[in-house]
Order: sequence, then C-alpha cells, then structure tokens
Amino acid sequence: MKRTNPHRRGTRRLGLTAATTGLLAMAAFVMPGSAQAEPVETFSASQLAAASDAVLTSDVDGGKAWTVDEETNRVLLSVDETVTDAEVDSILKDAGSLADAITVEHMPGTLERYIAGGDAIYADAGWRCSAGVNVQSGSTYYFITAGHCTEGFPDWYTNSSLSTYIGPTAGSSFPGNDYGIVRYDSSVPHPGTVNLYNGSTRDITAAANASNGQSVQRSGSTTGLRSGTVTGLNYTVDYGGGDVVSGLTRTNACAEGGDSGGPFFSGNTVLGLTSGGSGNCSFGGTTFYQPIVEALNAYGVRVI
Repeated sequence: MKRTNPHRRGTRRLGLTAATTGLLAMAAFVMPGSAQAEPVETFSASQLAAASDAVLTSDVDGGKAWTVDEETNRVLLSVDETVTDAEVDSILKDAGSLADAITVEHMPGTLERYIAGGDAIYADAGWRCSAGVNVQSGSTYYFITAGHCTEGFPDWYTNSSLSTYIGPTAGSSFPGNDYGIVRYDSSVPHPGTVNLYNGSTRDITAAANASNGQSVQRSGSTTGLRSGTVTGLNYTVDYGGGDVVSGLTRTNACAEGGDSGGPFFSGNTVLGLTSGGSGNCSFGGTTFYQPIVEALNAYGVRVI
C-alpha cells in the first residue's frame, strides 16, 4: 500500500495476479476414433522455484506479484495495468522451457504501497500511515506498522501539524519484509484495540497466521473498516525500484493510500499489517499484508 504524503512524496507501484487450473480426469478406456485429452504437464519443486526466480529477476520493474501454488502446481503471477503484454512475454521468455509453469492473471489498477493504518499517524519525514497494533515488551509499549512507513527512522505524531508527539521509530525492516516498530515516548493512550470507524473498537487479544479462505477485516485511516477473504499465501510483491517483499498474504479486501500499516484481523485475533495492493474501494481491489507473527517475533513483543 502507499503511504499518503501531504508533501507529495511519490509512491511506488506493485503488481499481482493469481489463477487456478483443474485436472481433467480421463476414462480408463477410450473408444476408437475418440479424442484423447492432452496430459497436464507437472513440474517439480525445483522447477517451480526456478520459474519463480525468473519472475523475480526479470527486467519488468514493479507491477507484479506471484506465488508458488502447490495445489495447481504452477507459479501464479498477477500483473497490474502498468505491465504491458510485451513485458509479460518478456517474463515468460526469461523463464525459457519453464514458461508453461507460469499462469498469468491481469488485475485492475496499479500495485502500490498504501502508507496509513488503523488510526492515522504522521511522520516528521512528511507522510501519513496507520498504526497497526499496540504491543509491549516488559514495561515498554510500542506499536507495529508497515516497514515502508518507518524507512529512515522518522519520529511520529498523532496530527498533521506535528504538535502531539508519539515517539521514535525503534526498528524497521523494508524491503524483504514490511514491518516496523515505534516506541511510545509520550502520554498518548495506547489501548489494545482496533478502531472500527463506527464509533466502536475491537479488543485484540491474540495474534496468528492467516489461512486460505479465512474471512477477515482491515482497518485504515483512509478507508476505515473493510471486509474480505484471504485468497493466497506466501506472495512475493514487486513494488518497483528494488522494493520487493516476500511472504505476504493476499486478500480481496480493498484499501487505499494512507491505509499502510493498519491491521488486518479476524475476530479478536490480529493477522497482519497492510502493505500494499492494486485497485481501490470504489471498484474493488487486491491487497497484500505482512504477517504479524513474524514481526512480533522479530522484535520480541506481544499484543497488549
């Protein structure tokens, strides 16, 4: 997702696609003269890994997201509207004899980072993101947000005029991962809840990894509360300019700029942080999330 920048800081794009295939069962006996279906080609784990590497190292910068899907035995590649047919052909050419291992899907909109979160937070570097989830280690309190928001270790405030201080960035991991942590160095309240943008909040009491098909919600300072379903796991997303993030969860819950870093959750369990996506909340879109458990383990913190 992109971070909203009141000073017009540029955002980067990102692309994605996914598709599914089915196997056609053939009868044990075929009548003379009848057509026989072509066998479906299968690929080894090493071949799929090589096809995935070809997508990663292609000259197409940004606008793509992909995963190795064991169920379909294919690399599922999603590309956004900035990726041309010629560029798709270039990716397949780079894969060589493994081009048939790649299933391509076109998605609407442009992949980008969505800088923002549950409640709006403002960096002194000039952009807006969303707080993810409040956490603690011992007697010290923090919040987790997107790593592309915490790049450069900015200080954070509750308002765009930067008059109410929250605290400094204490850790940041982007690209590769997309999580960062900010320490509360002021008296700003830090309850263990998520803003539902309807006058109420949701207590967050646990953290877990998402599962395919799971119903989820996400909260962000631009588009409020949105719902969707997990549609894929372990995606790699190329936002362009070398900003490649792996291990992301894909959903069909929409989001927009400024929603980056905000939490996605199911019930009282937080699952991840908004990273980026394609489309918007007017015509729908695809979003990607940094799994929260990885971030909590990296910083040795727990949800409040």
